[in-house]
Amino acid sequence: MNVSIRSTAMAALAVALSFALLACKPLDKDTGKPADGSGDAAATPAVAAKGGLKTEKQQVSYVIGMQIGDSLKGAKDEVDFDTLVKAIRSTMDGKEPLLTQEEAMQVMQAFSTRMQAKQAAEFEETKRKNAEEGDKFLAENAKKPGVKTTASGLQYEVLTEGTGPKPKASDTVRVHYKGTLLDGETFDDSYARGEPVEFALGQVVPGWQEGLQLMPAGSKYKLWIPGKLGYGEQGTPGGPIGPNATLVFEVELLDVVNKAQ
Repeated sequence: MNVSIRSTAMAALAVALSFALLACKPLDKDTGKPADGSGDAAATPAVAAKGGLKTEKQQVSYVIGMQIGDSLKGAKDEVDFDTLVKAIRSTMDGKEPLLTQEEAMQVMQAFSTRMQAKQAAEFEETKRKNAEEGDKFLAENAKKPGVKTTASGLQYEVLTEGTGPKPKASDTVRVHYKGTLLDGETFDDSYARGEPVEFALGQVVPGWQEGLQLMPAGSKYKLWIPGKLGYGEQGTPGGPIGPNATLVFEVELLDVVNKAQ
C-alpha cells in the first residue's frame, strides 16, 4: 500500500465530500451560502427511488459511503470499522476528539512507517517467489521439443520462419505481439487493439532486443523472457508485471521499417 498516495486520495475525498454535503443544503437567497435548517423539506427534494433508497439524502449518503469504502479498500485489514464510524459521528457532531492534533499526527506517522516496512517486506517476498517460479519453469521449458535457450537465458520457439532481413539493434521494427505472465494472464496485446506497433529496437527490454534480432521479417516466434532480461527486480511499479517476473510473448515481426546502414 502506498501511504502517501492513499493520504492524497483521502484529502481529495474530503474535499469531494465537503462539496457533496454543501450541495445538499439550501442556499440563502441573499448571501448565496448554505442556509441553516438543512433538515427541512427543501433540503431533501423528492427523487426517484434507486436501489431501495427513497430520498436524496439516503442516496447521497450511500454514494459518500461508497467513496469512503473504496478509498479504504487497501487498508481494510488495518481499520476498526466501529471506531471509524464513532470518529465520523463524533467529528460531525462537533464533539471533543479523543486525540489531539499532535497525537493524531504521531499515530499516522507510526502507521505510515509500519506500512512502508510491510510493503517493502511483501515486495521482497514477491521478488524471491517470482525468481524461484521463473527459474523452475524455464528449467522445465528448456526440455521441450523445439525450445532453444540462448547464452543469456532467453528461450524461444520458431512458430513461423520468415524469409526477410533480420533487424539490427539500431533498427526500427513493426510487430504484432501478445504478452502474458506465467499464469496465462494477458498484460498486453496488439492483436486485441487491432494494429501493430512500431518502435526502435534499442528502446525495448533486453529480451526483446535479443529475440527480435534472431527473427527474419515475416517470422513468428514464441519468447520466454527471464526477469533479468525483462523488467528486472522492479517490474512495472503499479502495473501488471511484478519484480523478477518471467514473461511469455508471441511475437510476429512484420517488417524492419528503418534498416540500419
